[in-house]
Amino acid sequence: MAEYAAPAAVEIVADQAKEYASPYLRYFFRYGEIVEDFKNQREALELKKERVKIRVDEAERQNELIHKDVDNWLTSAEKELKETQNLKDEIDRVKCFKWCPKWGWRYSLSKKLAEKIPIISKLLETSNFAQVGYRRPLQGIEFIRSTDFMHSKSSKSAFNQIMEAINAKGVNMIGLQGMPGVGKTTLAKEVGKHAREQKFFDKVVMFTMSQNADINKIQDKVADIFGLKFETSSQEGKAEELFRSMQRVKKILVIVDDLWEEFKLEDIGIPFGDDHKGCKILLTTRQQQVCSKMKCQKEIQLGILSKDEAWVLFRDKAGLEDDCSTLNDVAKEVAAECKGLPLAIVVVAKALKGESLNGWRDANQRFKDSTHLYDEEVLGGVLEPLKLSYDYLKKGINQMTGINDIQICFLLCSLFPEDEEIDTEILIMCGIGVGLFPNFYSIEDKRKKIVEALKKLQKSGLLLETDGADTIRIHDVIRDFAHWLTSTGENRFMIKDTLKEWPHMDESYTAIALWNCSSIINIFPDKVEFSKLKTLFLEGERKRNRDDFLVVLGTFFEEMKALQVLLLKRVSFSLKGFPSLPNLKTLRCYDCMLKNFSSSLTNMRSLEILALIATEIDEISEELVKLSALKYLRLSGVGVEREMNIPPNLVSRLTSLQELHVIPKNNLNLLELKSLSRLTALSLRLSANQIPLEDFMFPKLQRYDIVGQYYSSDQEAFRRLAIQDFSSSLSAFNNLFCNVEALSLRNVGGQKNIVPSMDEMGVNELTSLQLKSCNDMEFLIDTKKDQGSTVAFSNLVELIIESMASLKGLCYGVSPTRFLQNLKEVIIKDCEELQVIFQIDKLSEKMKCQTPLLSNLTILRLHSLPKLKRIWEVKPSHRAIASLQSLKVVSIESCDNLKTIFSPCLALSMLHLQQLYISYCDRLEQVIGFGQEDEIIENDCLLYCWPKLRVLRIKDCESLKYISTNTLIQSLEYVYIANCHQLVQIYNMEQNIVLPGLGSQEYLTNLTSLELRSLPKLKYMWNGPLVHLQYLVIWNCNSLEHLSNIKDQSSLFLPKLKDVRISGCENLKYLCSSQGLPCLEAIDIKDCPRLIQIFNMENNKDGFGLQNDSSLCCWPKLRILRIEFCRNLKYVCANTWTQGLQSLESVYIRHCSQLIQVFNMEQNKHAQDIVLPELGSQNHCWTKLKTLRIEDCQLLKYLFANTLSQGFPLLESIYLKNCPQLLQVFSSTEERDVIDDHILLNVPFLKNLEVSNCPQISCFIIQAQLIEDLVLSNVGNSRQLCNTDVPVLNEGCIVVGNQEEVFQVQGGYSFSTIKLLELRNLFEVRVIWNDFAQIVTLENLTTLTLSGCNKLRYIFSPMMARSLSHLVDLFIEWCEEIERLILAKDQVSSSSSNGDTSLQPMSFPNLKRIVVINCKNLNSLFPFGFVPVLPKLETLIVTRNSKLEQVFELEEKVEVVAEEEMKFDKLEWLSLEKLPGLIHFCPKGYHFVFPAMIELEVRDCPKLATGFFIDSQEFVHCKTKATQLVEQVAVEESTTVRNAIFNENIDWSRGGGESQLPHIT
Repeated sequence: MAEYAAPAAVEIVADQAKEYASPYLRYFFRYGEIVEDFKNQREALELKKERVKIRVDEAERQNELIHKDVDNWLTSAEKELKETQNLKDEIDRVKCFKWCPKWGWRYSLSKKLAEKIPIISKLLETSNFAQVGYRRPLQGIEFIRSTDFMHSKSSKSAFNQIMEAINAKGVNMIGLQGMPGVGKTTLAKEVGKHAREQKFFDKVVMFTMSQNADINKIQDKVADIFGLKFETSSQEGKAEELFRSMQRVKKILVIVDDLWEEFKLEDIGIPFGDDHKGCKILLTTRQQQVCSKMKCQKEIQLGILSKDEAWVLFRDKAGLEDDCSTLNDVAKEVAAECKGLPLAIVVVAKALKGESLNGWRDANQRFKDSTHLYDEEVLGGVLEPLKLSYDYLKKGINQMTGINDIQICFLLCSLFPEDEEIDTEILIMCGIGVGLFPNFYSIEDKRKKIVEALKKLQKSGLLLETDGADTIRIHDVIRDFAHWLTSTGENRFMIKDTLKEWPHMDESYTAIALWNCSSIINIFPDKVEFSKLKTLFLEGERKRNRDDFLVVLGTFFEEMKALQVLLLKRVSFSLKGFPSLPNLKTLRCYDCMLKNFSSSLTNMRSLEILALIATEIDEISEELVKLSALKYLRLSGVGVEREMNIPPNLVSRLTSLQELHVIPKNNLNLLELKSLSRLTALSLRLSANQIPLEDFMFPKLQRYDIVGQYYSSDQEAFRRLAIQDFSSSLSAFNNLFCNVEALSLRNVGGQKNIVPSMDEMGVNELTSLQLKSCNDMEFLIDTKKDQGSTVAFSNLVELIIESMASLKGLCYGVSPTRFLQNLKEVIIKDCEELQVIFQIDKLSEKMKCQTPLLSNLTILRLHSLPKLKRIWEVKPSHRAIASLQSLKVVSIESCDNLKTIFSPCLALSMLHLQQLYISYCDRLEQVIGFGQEDEIIENDCLLYCWPKLRVLRIKDCESLKYISTNTLIQSLEYVYIANCHQLVQIYNMEQNIVLPGLGSQEYLTNLTSLELRSLPKLKYMWNGPLVHLQYLVIWNCNSLEHLSNIKDQSSLFLPKLKDVRISGCENLKYLCSSQGLPCLEAIDIKDCPRLIQIFNMENNKDGFGLQNDSSLCCWPKLRILRIEFCRNLKYVCANTWTQGLQSLESVYIRHCSQLIQVFNMEQNKHAQDIVLPELGSQNHCWTKLKTLRIEDCQLLKYLFANTLSQGFPLLESIYLKNCPQLLQVFSSTEERDVIDDHILLNVPFLKNLEVSNCPQISCFIIQAQLIEDLVLSNVGNSRQLCNTDVPVLNEGCIVVGNQEEVFQVQGGYSFSTIKLLELRNLFEVRVIWNDFAQIVTLENLTTLTLSGCNKLRYIFSPMMARSLSHLVDLFIEWCEEIERLILAKDQVSSSSSNGDTSLQPMSFPNLKRIVVINCKNLNSLFPFGFVPVLPKLETLIVTRNSKLEQVFELEEKVEVVAEEEMKFDKLEWLSLEKLPGLIHFCPKGYHFVFPAMIELEVRDCPKLATGFFIDSQEFVHCKTKATQLVEQVAVEESTTVRNAIFNENIDWSRGGGESQLPHIT
C-alpha cells in the first residue's frame, strides 16, 4: 500500500508547503505550536493503532483474512510510532533548557517534527477501515480442515504412494484401504488439499459413497464444484450432463470416500479411463476386495500408528508436557488402549484434556475393566475409547431429571442414515419430543439449547460440520459406536437400512429407525408390541414411483403407548381406528399419504409438534383444535389441491401455538393471528387480498418468513418479508419492519420510499433488499424533512432493483448517518428514470465522520439504464469520505447515456477491483472521467492503480476512445475488447511514471489472454513485454500496424505465448520479434495483405552464440502453422532453425502469392550453412509433422531442406496445389536418401498425398504402405523428365513426377489401402502399375479419376479388376491412347497368371457413377458375364469416345441361344453422346431393363443398333438387333425391335410430358 500511496504523499507535502510560506522562520517562532500539534497527532495515532489492532485481533479470532491495506497501515503506524518516540524524548530534553533554549537544537527538532506531522496525519486519514478482514472463500470443507492429519510413518508412506500413483501415466484408479478410524478420510482430504494447492489438477472433488448413497446429492455436489447447473432432473440425465461437463476439464482428481462395494462411477456421470485420460480416481474403503472389484491399478494400505507415534499424537491433543511425570505415565497407558487408531486417540485425548491425575487414573481403570468389548468384530478396540469420550460430555445432565441432554442429542443423530447431512430442524423436533431441556418452555428457547448442544458435540469431535449452516453430520465410525452403545442397557436402539424383510425384534427397544424399507416388504406386521418404544423413524423405499408407498396399517402402532416421536417418510397408512398415543409429542410426516387424518387427532392429545410436509391428507378440519398442547404446526405441500383450505376460526383456537408455518398458498384469515398471544415464529405464503384493509397488524415475532404467493425460494429465511402485488397501505407489516433482515417488494404500489413511508426507524437490521416493478417508488429514503439525523440502511448488504419505472435515486436529500455503510452487492436493471445512483455530494456532517461511504461495496452490476448519466456524484471536497476500496466486480451493460464509469477520486481507491465488464454503452468515452470540470483537482495524482484487476471485457461501446488512461493495470490476466469503433488506444499514459517496486507501469506482466475484435481505429496497444501472454486473438483491426508503439519491436517479449489467431488486419506488418517464443503452439493468420513477416528479424541481437548473423527462429512447441490470404508475406520467419520446430504437427499455407520460402533460410550472410555448436551440421527430422498443405503460393520454391528420408515418421497428409515455381519439397545431403538424383522419402503413416499444378517440381519417390488418397495432377516438367528412368527399388513405392509409371510394385506390396486415386495431366504415364506378379489388390478403392493421361493404354489387369469390390466412382477423360479399361486375358502373359481368372466372373458390386469422356481410342468399357456386372449403377455418362463400339463386351464369345434379361435396378441417368462408332449398348441377345431410370440421353450415335422403349410401368428397356434367333422368339422379337427407336437422338425424362419413347406392352 505504501507504494500506491506515494503520489498522495507528494500531494500532502505540497499542500504543507503552501500553508507555511516561510518554513525557516516558522521553525524558530512557532516551535510550541509545532510541538503541540505533533504530540496531539502522535497520541491520536497511538490510540487509533490500538483500536485497529483490537479489531484485527478480533477478526483473526473469527478466522478472517486481514485486508492487505490494513496490515500495511499497521506496519506503517508502528514504524512511525517507533521512529517518533525518539523525537518525543528529545522534546522532553529540550524542556530542560526552558529559560536558556539552544536555538540550533530547537530549530533542528522543530524541522523534524514538522516533517513527521503530515505523515502521521495521512496515516490518521487512512485509518477508517469499514472492515479489517474478510471471510475466507469457501472451497469445500474437506480440503480446509485436515488439522488432525498425523505425519506418521504409515501415513507418509501412503501419502507418497498416492501422489506417485496420481502422477503416473496409465494409472487412473487408486485404492486406499484400511480399518475404520485409521484415518483414510483424513489422508484423502490431505491428498486433495495438497493436489489443489500445488495445482496438480484443474479440479479436485470429494464425495462419500456410503452403503446407501444418494446419487442425486452426489451429482449435485460434483456439479457445484464444476459450476454446472443441471437442465434435467433424472439421475441418468444428470449423469450425461455431468459426464460432458467433466470431459471439458483437462485434469481432475475425484476422491470417492468410504466405498463399500463395487460401483459404476459412470452412473454418477464421472468419465475416466478411455473416456477421460486426465481424470484420476482415489477411493477409500474398509475392504480390500472393493479395490479388486474396482480394478485399482494401485492399492495402498493405511496402517495404524506405532506406539511412539500414537503417544506423540495423544500427547499433542491432550495438551500434555513432554516430561516424566506420573500423569504422563498414566496417560501413556490410556493412549496404548486406543490401539494406535487415530480417531480414537484424538477423541479420547480431547475428552481427558485438562483432567487431574485422579481423573486420568479413573479413566485408565475403566479401560482395563472393559476388556470384553474388544472382541467386537468390526470396531474392535475403538468402542471403549469412544465411550470414554461420550461419558465425558459434561454440563449436560439435567439436575431435575438426571438426563444428559447432550448425550441424548448425540444418540438421536445416530438414528439417521449413514453419511446423511442431518437437518438441525428435524433434530430440534425430535429433541423436543423426547423431552430435552424441560426447564425451557418456549420452542425458540429449546431450539437455542439444542443448537448449542450440537455445537458442543462438534467441538468434542463426535459430530462433524458440513458446508451448510443448518445441517450436521456424524462420522460413520462414531455412528457405529453409538449403535454399539445403544445395543444393550435401558436405552436400546435399532437402526436398519434397506429393509426388505421384517427383522426379529423384541419389545425392549426405546428407539427404532427403519430406513429405505421396500414397498413389498415381506411379512410387515399388522401389530407389534413395543411398550418401551419412545422414538420411531419409518421411511419407505427411496427409488419408487410416485404412488408406490410403504403401506402400514393403523393397528401397527397400537402397542406403542410410550411413543413420543414419530417420523414418517414415504409411508401410506390410515389413521382410522388409530390407537391412542397419549405420550406422542412430535409427529413429522414427509411425502406421505394419510387417510382419515382429521378424525384421528383426538388420539394424540399430548402432541406439541405437528409437521406435515408434501403429505396428502383428506382435509384440515376442526379436529385440530383438540390438540390443546400443540405448540408447533408446519403445513407444507399438504393436500391434493394447490391451495390449502383452512377452516374459518380454526387457527384462532390453537391458543398454545408458538410457531406456525403454512408454506403453500392458503386461505388463512390473518385476523385470527390476534388470538395467538404466544406466537413467536410465523412462515406464511399469502396473497394481497388476504391482508385485511383495516385494524390488522402482524404481531411482533422473533422469526418469520412471510412471502407472496408467487415468490420463489428454496429455503426459509430467518426474518424475511416478500410482499407482492400490493397497492394499499403496508401498515400491517409495521411490527416486522423494525427487525426484518430480508425484504422483497414486487409490484407494490403507493409507496414513494421505504424510509420513512414504511419504517421511520430506518430498517437498520435489513441486510437484503429486493425491489421490482414498484412503479410509484422514487427513492429508498427521503430525508428532506429530517436533515440527516436518521440512521438508515446501516446493515444493508445486498441491494437488487429491477424494473422501477419512477426510481430517481437512492436518497432524496442529505444522506443519513451510516447510510449503506455495509453495502456489498448492488444490482440495478431496467430503471428508465434513474440518472445518478450514488449522490455522494449530499452528505450530513455526521456522515462525513463515519466510515467512508461505499467502502464495503464488492459487486456492482448495472443493466439497461437508458438515462443514467453518472454512477456516482462526488465533489472533490468529499473524496476522502467515499471509497471503493472493496470493489471487486463491476458490470455495466446497455447504459446508453453514460459517458464515464468512475470519477478520478473514486478510481484512486479501487485497489481490489478484479473484474470489469462493459457492453452496449454507446456514449461511453472514458472509463475514468477526467473531463469532468467539477472533479479537476489541482496536483491530482497522475497514476491510478488497480493492482488486482484480472478480467477486462468491453464490447459494443461506439464512442469509447481509451480503455485505460494513466491507470496501472499490471495484474490483468484476461482482456476482451470488441466492436468499439472509435477506440484508438487501449493503454494511454500521458507521462512516464514509475513506482518503486512496481517497475514500468505499462507492462502487463500477468496478461494471459488478449482478444481484440472489430476495432478499426486501433493503432497499437501498449509498450513493454507481455511476459505471460498465452492466447492472442486479433480480428478486423484495420489500423493496427504493431502490437506496441515502441521503436524497438524486438523487445516485445512473448515468452509464454501459445496461440496466435489474427484475421482481417489490413495494415499489420508483423507481430513481434521471433525471439523468446519457447511456448508457441499455434499460429493462425488470415487476410493480412500488408504482412511481410510474421516475426520481425531486423535489429535483433546475435543468438545462440552466432557471430555477425541474425538469430534463428526457435519454436520448440509449435504444433500448428496456418496462414491464408497474406499476399505480401515473404517469410514466416527470415531465419528458421528447423531443429527448433521439433513439435510441428500441421502446416497450412494458402493464397500467399509473394511467399518465397517457409523453412529454408538456415544460412548466414555469406550463404554458408549455420552450424550450432552443440548440434553441428546435420540433416533434420520432423518427428511430429502430420499434415502439410500448401496452396496457391506462386513464388514458393522450397519447403524443407536437408531432411532425412526417415525425417517424417508420423506424416499423414501432404497437399501441394497451384505452386508453379515450386522446385523442391524435400532435399537431402545423405547419399542413402538420393537414388539417381531422385529423393527417396519413407513415410510409413502417410494416408493422403496430393500434388497438383506444380509443373516445376523435382521428381521424388515415396514409400507409403498406408496410402489411402492419392492425387497427382500436372506435376513435373515433361521436357526434363520424360527420358529419366526411375530406379527400381526393393519395395513398393509411388513416383511423384511426370514418369512412365506411377506405382512401382515390388516386395509383395499390394497397395490395398488406397481409397481414392486421381491422376490428371500426367502426359508421360504409360502404366499406373506394372503388376507382373499379379499381387496388386484394390479392395478398398472407392474413387478413381483419370484425366489427361495421354499415353495410358489400360488401367486394370483382370485379376486387379476382380478385386474392385468397393469401387463407387469411376471418372475417365482425355486419355487419348487408352484402349481398354481392363486388360484382355490374351494380353496378360502366362508367366504372370495367378490362377484361372476366367473362373471368376467380372463384377463391380458397389460402382454407382461412371463418366467416360474424350477417350478416342477406347473400344469397349466393361466385360459382360452371366452375373450382374453393375448392380448398384446410378449414373452412366459416355461422351465423345470416337472408337467406342460397345459399352458392355461379352467375356466369352459364345452363341446366344435364348434371350437373357438383366435389370439395372438403380440406374437413374444414362447419357450416350457423340459416339460415332458405337454399335450396341447391350450385347446381342440381351434385354436390359431400367426400372429406376429418370433421364435418358442418346445423341449422335449413328451406328447404334440398340433400341430403347418403355413398358406400361414406364420401365425403360433396351435391346440390340440380332442376326440369328431361335424360331420360337422370332415373331416376338421382330415386333419389339420394330417398335423401338434406333439411330435417333433421344432426350427422355420421367414425368417430362409426352414421351419420346414408344410404349410396348
